[in-house]
Amino acid sequence: MIPNVRKAYNQQFTDDRYQAFLEGIAQDAGIAPDFRVAETPVFVPADLTSKLIQACEEIVNVILRPDFKSITEDAIPADLKVPHENDHPHFIVIDFAVCQNETGDAYSPRLIELQGFPTMYAFQDVMARQFKNHFAIPEQLSNFFNGIDEKTYYQLLREMIVGNLPAEEVVLLEIKPEEQKTRIDFASTEKYIGIRTVCLTQLIQEGKKLFYMRDGVKTPIQRIFNRIIFDDLQKQSGHLEPHVNLFQDLDVEWITHPNWFYRISKYTMPFIHSEFVPKSWFLHELPVVPADLENYVLKPLFSFAGQGVVIDVTQQDIDNIKDPENWILQRKVTYAPAIQTPTGPAICEIRMMYIWPDSSPRPILIHNLSRISKGKMIGVGFNNTDTWVGGSCCFFEFA
Repeated sequence: MIPNVRKAYNQQFTDDRYQAFLEGIAQDAGIAPDFRVAETPVFVPADLTSKLIQACEEIVNVILRPDFKSITEDAIPADLKVPHENDHPHFIVIDFAVCQNETGDAYSPRLIELQGFPTMYAFQDVMARQFKNHFAIPEQLSNFFNGIDEKTYYQLLREMIVGNLPAEEVVLLEIKPEEQKTRIDFASTEKYIGIRTVCLTQLIQEGKKLFYMRDGVKTPIQRIFNRIIFDDLQKQSGHLEPHVNLFQDLDVEWITHPNWFYRISKYTMPFIHSEFVPKSWFLHELPVVPADLENYVLKPLFSFAGQGVVIDVTQQDIDNIKDPENWILQRKVTYAPAIQTPTGPAICEIRMMYIWPDSSPRPILIHNLSRISKGKMIGVGFNNTDTWVGGSCCFFEFA
């Protein structure tokens, strides 16, 4: 999206460099990624950088509303509420489509989704660093925000996740982590944050306290860095080995508390009014079905990774929904063919990644993630047969 940088990058690209880049990622993380990593980062021009930051801060202002908890109380399914919710999420990610503005002469972000959940924080800087190691990325572009660099980035994450606790008493918790596509992030978290990854089925409960076996020693757990999607846990629960019931009153601290995954989600979108946020309605509150349904997308509130989304909406799709309170109808966005690649133009989404320390009055933007695609759906699970697509990161130009 920065023409001279894009041209220079495409000219320097070779398959050998790309393979060396992938090998650098695997060597750094200790394992290879289980998803396709794109051949290129995204180069974001200063104008779009400013719009992305503005859009994010407008969304953050909604999350900071004094009544935010009350207006999102119904976001948490009754059977998925976890005790001891704290005052705010420690992680927020906000996903935007890169589109063209109304006059077609500049790029503009459009909100796609947001989550109160810590996705890929440790791995994203591994990827960015390997891009810088294997390709000539202009020094004036940065993958960080707010004066952060490689050293302070992981320091901030450690302070958020571990704090003053012994690192062995903080665990990254997931269901069958060795089977997850994001397991490279778990490996990077272990390396750079210094905590172990633990499967739910490995937890030991004694009264309200939790423990796990660490190198043969029963070790207390004071804090959980949570990577479990709880509606996914509910679906899998009957097929798992015996495990601790996480919905009970436990003497443990959550980073981020599971309830925030639902409060800050597609459920939040109808409350956000911004030029960068497509108009959205809860389906059961829709005043009238739009005549141009082809310009809308239908999204289930409780799903992840693009599951259940209806791209080409019809009246029949709406009529078939038996639980309209669990769906939103959102104005469709048109992705711009913003990335010129040797195998044709590609579209992309940009994820802006925040942390929210307890000492901070508002969340702090620190890093990013990108997904590049040449098809209708964006995500590392789609378009596996294409090249110059997949998971990536951005390097931003600042005014």
